[in-house]
Amino acid sequence: MNIGIIGCGYWGPNLIRNFGLLDNVRVLGVADLREERLKFISRLYPNIKIVTRDSNELLHHKEIDAVVIATPVSAHFPLAMEAMQHGKHVLLEKPMTATSEQAEVLNETAERQKLTLMVDHTFIYTGAVRKIKEIIASGELGELYYFDSVRVNLGLFQHDVNVVWDLAPHDVAIMDYLLAKPARTISATGMAHFESDIENIAYISVGYDAHLIGHIHVNWLAPVKVRQTLVCGSRKMIVYDDVEPSEKVKIYDKGVDYIKNREEVYNILVQYRTGDMMAPRIELTEALNLVSKEFVSAIEQGRAPLTDGQAGYRVVRILEAANQSLKQGGKVIKL
Repeated sequence: MNIGIIGCGYWGPNLIRNFGLLDNVRVLGVADLREERLKFISRLYPNIKIVTRDSNELLHHKEIDAVVIATPVSAHFPLAMEAMQHGKHVLLEKPMTATSEQAEVLNETAERQKLTLMVDHTFIYTGAVRKIKEIIASGELGELYYFDSVRVNLGLFQHDVNVVWDLAPHDVAIMDYLLAKPARTISATGMAHFESDIENIAYISVGYDAHLIGHIHVNWLAPVKVRQTLVCGSRKMIVYDDVEPSEKVKIYDKGVDYIKNREEVYNILVQYRTGDMMAPRIELTEALNLVSKEFVSAIEQGRAPLTDGQAGYRVVRILEAANQSLKQGGKVIKL
């Protein structure tokens, strides 16, 4: 299988390396607008046949079976459409597209052309998130109450997207995968502290059915780097700390039982439960290695990948609604 990779910035070399490690897969060509990046890639991977500034060279090449698009999000839609119109399978970096309408069109095109369309929601393939999914699926947590994540640091301010589109795709994708329920309402508040309309801090609330709520805090302007997620259930709770070098996932046998006194309807008795903490063993395989394997495997087997275009659409839809709410002072957006 011949792969073409468009975009050789920060993530591009990682994609080239991981696809290059797969059996029966060859990175045939790469494209980037910057000459210095192409020279860097040529030095690093001298066996790559096509190194070009013109992405059309890859999109129209008859020997290339699939393309990986790791460009700014504004270019995702036109590049993916061009690729699929030339019969090529597509792997897109996150977020999938700039609008949910674009995501819908890509999904319809992939289905009509019988092509694989996948989004690189990398965190879904980490050992930590896969372990949490396994725990939730086992019923060990009980009924889910909330998903709460914080992703903050003194980070790189973007000139074209706000903090919601830059940082929140990770957590929205994780939340969508773990909760596996349709979001019903979105509201978001935030602030742009500098002379622009690009928000650098935001709080996103996502409402689900059955008293389940999701909350995401993203921030470019924090003195510390925090990557922490809490998943609370009626029986147990999970803390996922991605900054932690070991024991990234901890399961706490803690919770609250409440008992309503039948004789006194208004009297609710709260009883706290405390138990042991357990840190399960986490598989250490590089997530991007599993992403590349999943893409190739889905193409070969003619099946939907784990993070398919529909997953990409759901994430973009939540980001889009959050941004809409943000611009309207926290107005609740119904999905």
